[in-house]
Amino acid sequence: MTAVAASLVPVFLLIVTGWATRVTRVIDEAQWAGFERVTYYVLFPALIAETLAMADLRAVPILPVAGALVGAILVVAGGLILLRRPLQERFGIDGPAFTSVFQGATRWNTFVALALAASLHGRPGTALCAVAIATMIPLLNVLAVLVLSRYAAPARLSPVQLVTTLARNPFIWSSALGLAINLSGLPVPKVVASFGEILGRASLAAGLLVVGSGLQLAALRRPRASIAVSSIVKLAVLPALAAGFARLAGLDGVGLAVVVLCTAVPTASGSYVLARQMGGDAPLMAEILTVQTLLAMLTLPVALALLVQG
Repeated sequence: MTAVAASLVPVFLLIVTGWATRVTRVIDEAQWAGFERVTYYVLFPALIAETLAMADLRAVPILPVAGALVGAILVVAGGLILLRRPLQERFGIDGPAFTSVFQGATRWNTFVALALAASLHGRPGTALCAVAIATMIPLLNVLAVLVLSRYAAPARLSPVQLVTTLARNPFIWSSALGLAINLSGLPVPKVVASFGEILGRASLAAGLLVVGSGLQLAALRRPRASIAVSSIVKLAVLPALAAGFARLAGLDGVGLAVVVLCTAVPTASGSYVLARQMGGDAPLMAEILTVQTLLAMLTLPVALALLVQG
């Protein structure tokens, strides 16, 4: 617990710094929008591609990690879709709001996960997190786009539009690029590797600052059932399911810890952008992101202690 807390403090200090910088208007809204785009389309894709390209995937349990993550995500996603109508009837969660609950309950903040995996477990943690990136990012983006297209978008996307939307996602194409380089076995020129590494290092701090800049603390004054449902599923149910699948697959130690870590972090900051682009409930998505980010400071150490060490 002490090691986890020590690793969490710098991460959340960066998040608080991003929030403080925005509310004090050291950086105005227009500048934050540009900074977010640079992080989303340049820095973070470089981190994903470089991490996957350089990771020694032969030394990590790819199939058990991937299987545990996919299994947990599909169970939660299927359960939420089955409960969509009861959620609407009981709590008034309409189609656009449901898409925000869905994204909040299933997606993960890769910035936070990578920073913590590297801090807690070094290169093995980073390599395992790379496996999680390659596994979860394409699957979760496909699920999110399909759910938004079905329950929120004014008009359903055609197959061509769906493929185009996914292909433009920087997380997906950078994952594909990194994996292709890794599996090709071709040597990466040192200057290219250094370039990617420098951009990747910048992305972690930049990404956490962006997460902080998007926090909407006013959401804490108006708790809603939709926020509670999304946060309970994301911060408690999903990690517990992932830990169960991981143990069934024979994972322990660092492998089990990274599986739990990647499912116990708050939802993705990119969820807000996608909700805004595809007709989802973007204000609700921002509130879910804020509440989960703050709650994770308490729930992450507990999840790792109970599900990994327990």
